[in-house]
Amino acid sequence: MLGSGLIQGLAVTAKNLVGSFHDPARFTTVEYPEQTPQIAENYRNFPFLVSENATDPMGTLRCVACQICEKECPPQCIYIEKSKDKKPDAIGKMQLYPAVFDIDISVCMSCQICVEVCPFDAIKMDQVFEIATGDRFNALLLRREELAKPNAYFHEIHPHEADEVDGRLAAERKAAEEKARAAAKAAAPKPPAVGGALRPDKVSDAGASGHKAPPTAKAPPTVPPAVQPPAAPSAEAPKPPTPGA
Repeated sequence: MLGSGLIQGLAVTAKNLVGSFHDPARFTTVEYPEQTPQIAENYRNFPFLVSENATDPMGTLRCVACQICEKECPPQCIYIEKSKDKKPDAIGKMQLYPAVFDIDISVCMSCQICVEVCPFDAIKMDQVFEIATGDRFNALLLRREELAKPNAYFHEIHPHEADEVDGRLAAERKAAEEKARAAAKAAAPKPPAVGGALRPDKVSDAGASGHKAPPTAKAPPTVPPAVQPPAAPSAEAPKPPTPGA
């Protein structure tokens, strides 16, 4: 029939038009800013720093100020200064931390290279896009205190990636603890066994004091006395007694 395709197309358009008024699956617009749009998990905007504890974000940053992201950043919008002292990192190892960590988001191109090169999973991409401001200098220069966000926030915006990172860090932390226990066990002093097994009281005394028990003096071996061979008989026969003597 001539024009049947046109009629079918108009029917689909009318169906979508009517559905857009009552079917949420066909809503195409959002009444922003009263309603916030639902952002996809893979959406990225600008970086932020991950901290382990929300109550102490500056003391639990994963960043160790290695400055790899600063060197690899194409627009050079990251500035880092290392600390003078060290603190434990996410797996308990003593590391440096950033005394200064600034990102100029007016220059940042959201390329995510800083996230890809970070060996400590310390920097991730945020989803905040409402950053309009009238001050294009200080307001667009985010410092360490503004960049630090807890790991719980990372789970909210990127749950799958956050679960994978936490699992890997937990495995590394467990391996480090087992290695430390093995090293401590190998360094523990062992009581020596001199001339056979020590008496229980000697072993306990040696282990308590941390000193080795003196070796026990050995008695000299007993040599059996030499056996004297019997006297050989004389070759001369005895003379008979003289009569009348």
